[in-house]
Amino acid sequence: MSNLPKVAWIGLGIMGSPMAENLIKAGYPVTGYTLEADKLERLAKNGGSVAGSIAEAVADADVIITMVPASPQVEAIAYGPDGILAHARRGALLIDMSSITPQTSIDLAHAAADKGIRVLDAPVSGGEAGAIEAVLSIMAGGDQTDFDAARPLLEALGKTIVRCGPHGSGQTVKAANQLIVAVNIQACAEAVVFLEKSGVDLSAALDVLGGGLAGSTVLARKKDNFTTRDFRPGFRIDLHHKDMGIVTDAARTVGAALPVGSVVAQLVASLRAQGDGGLDHSALLRGVERLSGRTTGN
Repeated sequence: MSNLPKVAWIGLGIMGSPMAENLIKAGYPVTGYTLEADKLERLAKNGGSVAGSIAEAVADADVIITMVPASPQVEAIAYGPDGILAHARRGALLIDMSSITPQTSIDLAHAAADKGIRVLDAPVSGGEAGAIEAVLSIMAGGDQTDFDAARPLLEALGKTIVRCGPHGSGQTVKAANQLIVAVNIQACAEAVVFLEKSGVDLSAALDVLGGGLAGSTVLARKKDNFTTRDFRPGFRIDLHHKDMGIVTDAARTVGAALPVGSVVAQLVASLRAQGDGGLDHSALLRGVERLSGRTTGN
């Protein structure tokens, strides 16, 4: 029997499944719930328990972790007679690791407090590879005491774990992260097309660029996607489109100008409108190729 907190995990997608599995490897008892039967089977095969509903998953949990696509999904699983707040025990800690609007996180924390449930917003960065390797960056918002209590668990999921401020702060930092990532991918995509059209050995060029000031985690993680045109989703264009909406709206609210970010947000939206929303966000390369009179086979 483990003496570690009992964990309920809601949402077992591209990121959620490997993250939940890393908690199991670290010795945490994990009970999962999601809508996809194959994801529940995967959890069970890796040592987790399967619940038939949110209520069943959270009823006995010390910690509840949610990892779903956007604010509407967080609200759907949190509120209402079948939701987390209706069935979690008083004193439980709810850690929402989804990427949602800061205001949604603030509202959830207030609603949960009325039920005696503690809340952290703790979105992540690092993509599917970071989730699998347990090296995610985790940016948290909420009370310091709750963050301190959650830290040992979060250390099983990530490498850089920082409390950024009160409720909603983690989501604000995640929005900034997504702005930087999108602009970086777009710049890399433009460089790839420029290099190829110039007749340069692309692989060699990206290697040397990666070793200089132009190097970045984005370039290191996405270099193979660019060179092989492998756009299988690690983080989908659809989700980055959602995140760019979050950051542009939040920036407008506080009066921050995003001149380059606004352009890249439109490029992401354009790619999605052309039917590429299900591809990895490195597929921004496809948009640059189209503008340059080239097409890919993927």
